[in-house]
Amino acid sequence: MDFNMKKLASDAGIFFTRAVQFTEEKFGQAEKTELDAQFENLLARADSTKNWTEKILRQTEVLLQPNPSARVEEFLYEKLDRKVPSRVTNGELLAQYMAEAASELGPTTPYGKTLIKVAEAEKRLGAAERDFIHTASINFLTPLRTFLEGDWKTISKERRLLHNRRLDLDACKARLKKAKAAEAKATCEGDTVPDFQETRPRNYILSASASALWNDEADKAEQELRVAQTEFDRQAEVTRLLLEGISSTHVNHLRCLHEFVESQTTYYAQCYRHMLDLQKQLGSSQGAIFPGTFVGTTEPASPPLSSTSPTTAAATMPVGPSVAGLAPPGEAALCLEEVAPPASGTRKARVLYDYEAADSSELALLADELITVYSLPGMDPDWLIGERGNKKGKVPVTYLELLS
Repeated sequence: MDFNMKKLASDAGIFFTRAVQFTEEKFGQAEKTELDAQFENLLARADSTKNWTEKILRQTEVLLQPNPSARVEEFLYEKLDRKVPSRVTNGELLAQYMAEAASELGPTTPYGKTLIKVAEAEKRLGAAERDFIHTASINFLTPLRTFLEGDWKTISKERRLLHNRRLDLDACKARLKKAKAAEAKATCEGDTVPDFQETRPRNYILSASASALWNDEADKAEQELRVAQTEFDRQAEVTRLLLEGISSTHVNHLRCLHEFVESQTTYYAQCYRHMLDLQKQLGSSQGAIFPGTFVGTTEPASPPLSSTSPTTAAATMPVGPSVAGLAPPGEAALCLEEVAPPASGTRKARVLYDYEAADSSELALLADELITVYSLPGMDPDWLIGERGNKKGKVPVTYLELLS
C-alpha cells in the first residue's frame, strides 16, 4: 500500500510539473524545445494522411451504402463482433416489385412480359452491386480502417508520450536554470567579507549554507536533465520511425486504390452489358408490339463485352451521340463528308486540350490549333461539326474556345 501511495504521489507530482510547464509555455513564460524541420514535416504529413484517409473512408461508405441508418446498423454490428445481416439491394427490391406487379397484372400481357424482362435485368444489376460492395469493402475499406484503428493509434500514443517527454525535458531545463541563477546569487553574497565585530555574523553563515544547498540542487537538476534528455531522444527516434512508415502506408493505400478502381470498372461493365442485353430485348419486343415505330438502334455501339476485359469494355462505351443522332427519326444517317456547311453560322475556334477521336465520326484535336466549327439542326448542343482542311468530324464543345 505504501508503494502504491508513493507511486501515486510521484505520478501526481509529474503531472503537476507538466501542467505548470505547459501553462507557462502557452503564456510565453517558459522556453520550449522545438523539433527539427524534418520531424515537423513528418508530423504534418502524418496528420494530413490521417485526415484525408478518414474523409475518403467515410465518403466511400456513403457511396457503397447511401442509407445512413443502414450504415449505423452495420457499424453497431461490427462493434459487437456480430455478423452483419444480408440486406437486399435497391435493384433487387425493384426487381421483386416488378415481378409481383407482372404476376398480378398478367404475365402474358405485353406490359407484364416487359416487367418480367426488366425485373430480371434489375435483379442481375442488384447482384452485381452486391458483389461490388463486398469486393470494395474487403479490398479498399478494410485496409483504410485498419490503418486508422491500428497504425494511427500507435502513432498517436507515441506522439503523446513524446509530448510528455518534451515537457519533462523543458521542466528540467527550467529547474536547472533557476538553480544556477540562485547559486550564483548566493555565491556573490557569500563572497562578502564578514564583520566579526558584530555580535552575530549570521548573514555570512546563511549565505555560505545557501550557496552549498543551491550547488547540490544544481547538480541534482543537471543529473535529471541528462536523464530527461536521453528519454526524449529515445522517444523521438521511436516516433520518427513510425512517422517514416507513413510512406509504406501510402504504397499500401495506392495498391488498394487500384483494386477499388478495378472492381468499380468490372461493376460498371457488368451493368452496361446487362442493360445492353435488356435494350436489345425491349427493342425487338417493342418493334413487334408497335410496328413502324422508331425505337433506336438495338446493335451495340461497341464490340460485345463478353469477349473483352472490363477495362476494354469501359473504354469502348459510347461517350457521345452517334452519327445517327444527327439525322431526323426514321431517316438514314448522313455521312459527314456529304454534309455541306451552312452558308452562314460557321465560326473559328481554338482547341483548348488534345482530344483523341473515339471513332471515325469524330475529329482528333491538338491543343492551340484553329478549326472551323458549325452546328446542324437537331444536333446535340454539346457537340459541333469541326473542319480542318479536308477533314471533318464531330468535336466536343468543352474542348473549344469559340472565337468571333
